[in-house]
Amino acid sequence: MDRTSPTSITRPIGFRAAGSTCGIKPSGKPDLALIVSDTPCTAAGVFTTNKVKGAPVLVSQKHVRNGKARAIVCNSGTSNVATGEQGLRDAEAMCQTTAAALGLRYPSEVLVASTGVIGHRLPMDKVLPGIEQLAPTLAQGKKADNAAADAILTTDLVRKTALRTVTLGGKTITLGGICKGSGMIAPNMATMLAFITTDVAIDSKPLKLALRAATSETFNRLSVDSDKSTSDSVMVLANGQAKNRAITGPGRVFDRFVETLTDLCRDLSEQLIWDGEGVTRIMRVRVSGAASVKDADRVGRSVVDSPLVKTALHGADPNWGRIAMAAGKSDAKLKKDTLSIRIAGMSIYEHGQPTKLGLKPPAKLAKAMAAKEVQIEVDLGLGKASAEWLGCDLTREYIHINADYTT
Repeated sequence: MDRTSPTSITRPIGFRAAGSTCGIKPSGKPDLALIVSDTPCTAAGVFTTNKVKGAPVLVSQKHVRNGKARAIVCNSGTSNVATGEQGLRDAEAMCQTTAAALGLRYPSEVLVASTGVIGHRLPMDKVLPGIEQLAPTLAQGKKADNAAADAILTTDLVRKTALRTVTLGGKTITLGGICKGSGMIAPNMATMLAFITTDVAIDSKPLKLALRAATSETFNRLSVDSDKSTSDSVMVLANGQAKNRAITGPGRVFDRFVETLTDLCRDLSEQLIWDGEGVTRIMRVRVSGAASVKDADRVGRSVVDSPLVKTALHGADPNWGRIAMAAGKSDAKLKKDTLSIRIAGMSIYEHGQPTKLGLKPPAKLAKAMAAKEVQIEVDLGLGKASAEWLGCDLTREYIHINADYTT
């Protein structure tokens, strides 16, 4: 699996991209992106389960239902959420204008995404001309990749890109991805925004299964602040230009593709957590010994979402009792007498009892808590299921960013 190239979404054969400024953001920063395949694609998407879904989510869910698409258009700065019927018409208009600018036959060949402030309508007098002006600039290469990756950012500090290649049936398959997200991240079947291109030949049903499998182990085990966005979307376009024998269902080749897609998504999700709003430290929480994967997930999410665990992490405070509390408050099957906790490999709580290290945490434990990445292990002692979650500290800077977000 190759992961060394600096390019991303236009590296797979037959894809082009572009990004520009159309005037949505008062800052004048880039705010409009296009990703396009030169040939028809199979497509799949996973989206937020928040009941207040943005208009672009609803439109893209409808368009991707038949498993086909050619392009993705995305704006940043305004999310087009809670904007009523007019918001739906605006999202559809973005698809219609994109299809016309690209010479596509149907607007349904376009998927749409928006990110930014909730409750504001898009300035369509800027967005639609922006799409028309952006389409002729579509290109391949690092410059185009970076332009698109920059145009989807909001409070992010850095662009986020990833690339993987894998050999399937004697053919080299390439996958490229970009994503955005810094706050309001607690995904459930998606992340903030992630767009993936690949030249693999694969039918729509296995592509959908592959994306759900990859997402469940990566983006869905990531939390910055426990808030599930109204705009979360992960979309993948696969145009078959690698000319491999088409993947039509489960099997060794399908499993290898899922492994590669998951690796790419894990790379992107780790970039998301490191660029979380105000983040200074992250925690990697490994839950083992669970009766089921669902229970392991419940405990992992409870630990990384806990404000008390997050603030202890920020203060480098080895207050392991907060970890036990967070595990215990989850809905998972859990017994105090079988619960064990380790921090940075040091046993502090074993089978319901504090160890010598737990009773009087030594300086080396405090030092471990002050690391940029802190390893936390929670063993439930009830089974063989496991899960790994990524979380981060809760800082004064996070509060500052979000207290002033719209003002």
